[in-house]
Amino acid sequence: MSSHTTRRRFTLAALAAASFLGSAQAAEPIKIGLVTALSGQSALAGEAITRGMTVAIDEINAKGGLLGGRKLELVRRDDEANPAKGVTAARELIYREKVAVLFGGLDTPVSIAIVQLANQEKVPFMGPWAAGTPITKNGAKPNFAFRVSAVDEIVDRGMLAYAQKTFGAKNPGMILVNNPWGESNEKGLTAALTAKGMKAAAIEKFNDSDVDVVPQLTRLKAAGADALFMVGNVGPSAQVVKSLDRMGWQVPIVSHWGPAGGRFTELGGPNAKNVHFVQTYSFFGKQSPVGDKVVAALKAKYPDIKGPDNITPAVGVANGYDALHLAAQAIAKAGSTDGDAVRQGFYKIDKYEGLIKTYDKPFSEANHDALSENDYVWAQFIGNRILPVGLDKP
Repeated sequence: MSSHTTRRRFTLAALAAASFLGSAQAAEPIKIGLVTALSGQSALAGEAITRGMTVAIDEINAKGGLLGGRKLELVRRDDEANPAKGVTAARELIYREKVAVLFGGLDTPVSIAIVQLANQEKVPFMGPWAAGTPITKNGAKPNFAFRVSAVDEIVDRGMLAYAQKTFGAKNPGMILVNNPWGESNEKGLTAALTAKGMKAAAIEKFNDSDVDVVPQLTRLKAAGADALFMVGNVGPSAQVVKSLDRMGWQVPIVSHWGPAGGRFTELGGPNAKNVHFVQTYSFFGKQSPVGDKVVAALKAKYPDIKGPDNITPAVGVANGYDALHLAAQAIAKAGSTDGDAVRQGFYKIDKYEGLIKTYDKPFSEANHDALSENDYVWAQFIGNRILPVGLDKP
């Protein structure tokens, strides 16, 4: 065999091997991580986020995936609403699963802990639920944390405006969970009140494990509170409502969106319906073409979904859906799954017609939150349905 023939065969073999490796790399999935509460009282919210992300992933994969045909794959872990467990889960997704983007943190304390790791390891973090202001405003440079969700300091201004407009509140009090999420909202509500020349009647805290909040509420009543700003997840918020029942005190409650995360009416009793809380989206009422498409996809994929009653909590689905599409656009703009390239890819997103709204340059170096005060709706429980306030039926 001539040396020319040998070289030719070697070249062809090398080309074939390179082609095989290129095809294998192209076929390798792009993993998207999700760390959230998948058990416990907030499991419903974790499942809603999962469903919104999954519908978006299905749409992207049906169109051929990203980066030349690589399909997206969702990898989930349960944080059990515990920051230490959340960080352990995030480490596994970053180091072992090599996720391109890490979604997560239903609870603000969990998110804050995970974001520190994400910034350290230069892995883009996307928040589809937790609203604590310091999640995205974390002081890191560069900052890898982005969010499609409510933001405490913006929600807090909205809570005050809503309490004044709807209930004529002049002397509101605060009942806040005793953790970083409560602290974030205490700062935001205090700033909102100060900007209007007001101050809180009183500020009271409660713990996740409290089963009786009557002492704190009694002090708020004695201080003359004519409305309550409430911040807490499902279980603790239900205890506030039940404690008010025991006292026989009927006072307007304007809440952050914690009650939407699970079985609030079951845990809180008949007066749970009197709590008005913020949302980023509702599947009730006339939908946009994107809304109609998402509802149809949810019905087709999940047999338990017959209509908007079953898409709950809606914000988990909506935030997860839009956040996943925006993350996919960032990966596409980056042209790779390199963490810093994807971070910069978020800044290159121009316009995206999403479920919650049409996003126009949603992220910049100065702003890592895609939603503003114009993107919120107010809701309440009617039975087990989360409906916009004033909308008694779909």
